Amino acid sequence: MTARTLPKRFEPPAHLSRDEVVARSNAVLAMPDRPISETEDIFRIQALDLEWDLGVMIYQPVDPHTIARGADGKKVGIFVLHGGSGDYKSMADICRTFAKKFSCKVMAMTFPGRLYLDDPSRDWPADTINADGTIRTPIWKRGEHITPDQYVVHRDTSMRLRYGTRTVAHAKPGTFFWDRMAGWPVAFELGMKEAMRRHFPEDEFSIYVTGHSTGGPMVFMICQRVANIAGVIAVENSPFGFIQEEQHAWSGALGKIAGYERVTKQRAPRVDPFNELYIRTWRDRARYAGPEALGQEGPKALMRLPSLMEEIFVWWDKTKARPNFKAEYIITHNIQPSLEAAANAVADRLGLDTSQRKSLVAHYKGFPYPQIGEGAKPVPPVLYVITKDSRDHSPEVYQEVVLPMFARMTPQPKVRLTQFGAGVHTYHKPEEGLPYGIVPPVAEFYFNAITGGYFLV
Repeated sequence: MTARTLPKRFEPPAHLSRDEVVARSNAVLAMPDRPISETEDIFRIQALDLEWDLGVMIYQPVDPHTIARGADGKKVGIFVLHGGSGDYKSMADICRTFAKKFSCKVMAMTFPGRLYLDDPSRDWPADTINADGTIRTPIWKRGEHITPDQYVVHRDTSMRLRYGTRTVAHAKPGTFFWDRMAGWPVAFELGMKEAMRRHFPEDEFSIYVTGHSTGGPMVFMICQRVANIAGVIAVENSPFGFIQEEQHAWSGALGKIAGYERVTKQRAPRVDPFNELYIRTWRDRARYAGPEALGQEGPKALMRLPSLMEEIFVWWDKTKARPNFKAEYIITHNIQPSLEAAANAVADRLGLDTSQRKSLVAHYKGFPYPQIGEGAKPVPPVLYVITKDSRDHSPEVYQEVVLPMFARMTPQPKVRLTQFGAGVHTYHKPEEGLPYGIVPPVAEFYFNAITGGYFLV
């Protein structure tokens, strides 16, 4: 009797060349499209004595019996979060590719407050900053709107080299805006749990989570808090907040992209207060467009600065229908004093006693860290993909900061990194030979990892 030969598990390469990326993209695009349905689900949860309306979009095969199964025998559920400026519509390309080409069930969720609940199109009207100086504000519950008397607008130039002039709004104490800004982290946590309970039942599905950029620390936060999350498919996906904090301090990434040696290793830590809402503008595209053009064209990109600026403004005209405001820095950059202040603001509103307040503060301060101790689920396997010309996700910062910090976790999770020889941080952005950016080969890469056993533990 001969010994049974076990199938070889998927092991990711360290690098895929541009030619390989283009070839895989063409092969995936040539695959037949399976018929799928796209269904929005708006649901209400209770969190911290407030009601919150949250939205997801579900993409799945028309025949649910054909949903693909992973190496563990369970149906494949893909959970997707957008980045700092978007909503679920921002992630439609990757969702449809997983569903149409690989028969996965996919759920794209919108951060609390980001979905435009006033119109079925979900497109936000006008611009983020109005002519009268008022600003676009979140909608956390149908029919509830933040009025200008609930905030003060500031112009922040403290990070001008990185962001240009930032427009921020500070919620006033005692307002609905203040209460929502203090409470959204718990609403986000409970909302993700409820969305997965509704659409990825534990006995049927294994869930693979991904969060673009700012969404990354949020999927890392939830990956231990839902039992059937089996892995993190981390394409241009920022890490846990405590790692991101260290990554921010390590200022080499931009210098390496620019081809210069690192001059200083430290940046001042972020201090964003919990009640601060950052209002995005065309400047947020500009801070990525420069490094991307430099990586793809070299220094000669500066010779076409007027046309580059025109591209930025055209992009903004198309993109300003997405929410384009942001409050997540307190988790994504592990701003502990702001997390504590938010928890205390909630405790004040709810009239919590000393023990309850202490527990809530500890809960908030734990969002940027992996859970440890008795009963804690280990961090599931992680498979990183970064692009050739990403502004924020360079190989150097992964080798010097991100991967070593994962290696120091107990228990140590399985983590691998693959760099694609094409693409930028907004990885669905088209480029020559890649009409959907690197989305098609990324979806195939992760599907092969799921079905090839990479995430089995």
